[in-house]
Amino acid sequence: MENKKEMRTWLDDLKLNHPLVIAGPCSAETEEQVLKIAHQLKDTDVSYFRAGIWKPRTRPGMFEGVGALGLKWLQKVKAETGMKITTEVANATHVKLALEHDVDMLWIGARSTVSPFIMQEIADALEGTDKPVLVKNPVNPDLALWLGGIERIYSSGVKNIGAIHRGFSTYEKTKYRNNPEWQLAIEFQNKFPDIPLINDPSHITGKRDMIFDVSQTALDLNFDGLMIETHFDPENAWSDAAQQVTPKTLVQIMKDLKIRKETDAEADYIKSLDNLRAQIDVIDNQVIELLGKRMKAADSIGALKKQKNVAVLQSKRWNEILGKMVLEGEQKGLSEEFVLKMFKAIHQESINHQEKIING
Repeated sequence: MENKKEMRTWLDDLKLNHPLVIAGPCSAETEEQVLKIAHQLKDTDVSYFRAGIWKPRTRPGMFEGVGALGLKWLQKVKAETGMKITTEVANATHVKLALEHDVDMLWIGARSTVSPFIMQEIADALEGTDKPVLVKNPVNPDLALWLGGIERIYSSGVKNIGAIHRGFSTYEKTKYRNNPEWQLAIEFQNKFPDIPLINDPSHITGKRDMIFDVSQTALDLNFDGLMIETHFDPENAWSDAAQQVTPKTLVQIMKDLKIRKETDAEADYIKSLDNLRAQIDVIDNQVIELLGKRMKAADSIGALKKQKNVAVLQSKRWNEILGKMVLEGEQKGLSEEFVLKMFKAIHQESINHQEKIING
């Protein structure tokens, strides 16, 4: 699969003067609920009304969606509001039913993207459709798996494709429900700049009061749109209550978000930007040089440990370093999350160097 300008034709054809907005409840609960939310979103920046009707849950016994009945409710939404409709599909049967009910866009969830078997089944069922199909990133931070899922859909003859960035699971506790791992999304954009990339701040944050900040970050990174879960009574939603916002709040979020220019042709801006980038290049080279020196020191430690038959991992020393670096990082304006991630990577590389010395 190669990047092509035509990959974003479906989005360009909407002729929007703002980022694409997909909104609606996490789950379709009742016909009344779906239609009430839809009418409150009518005549806003929302282009696609979303609702989950098949809800794969982590554990059995939880609300798993109303099923195919919800497709009738979505059809009513389109008829009464003029908004396009979209829902998640997780197998060939879902695809068949959604296409039969003229759902305008389909998306494939993170739990499906993680399995090439499931993705191929869905791709076969979608073969040749002209409906836009969006693929959420897999649960784990694996860019190849994400791109592989999209490629399966594309190879089935689906040319109107897109991607949804909904964050990634991690065993570490962070402020996010699913860690955004922004760098991975940036790598996605670098490889396929013309595949529309939509951010899902609802699933990234898991908390409605964080949705604006994550949405703004996504727009700052040139994402093409947002998928935000919306409910007229979020606190009593049947699923994911904590991360849904009211239609009124959604409208305010859309008003407050700032859309950045991709660039500025003014000479002063370009000169200043080039100067700052040159400074960053110099600093980056210094960082690499310092890391190289650090690893040489790690090699020497490895040789000493080999001589004395001492274990590579020294947990007490490592915890002392980590605590100290977090405190120093805070004084330099660096987030704890960044410092932890950086020094864990450095520590792992140091261990690799020492093991190579000891076992070599």
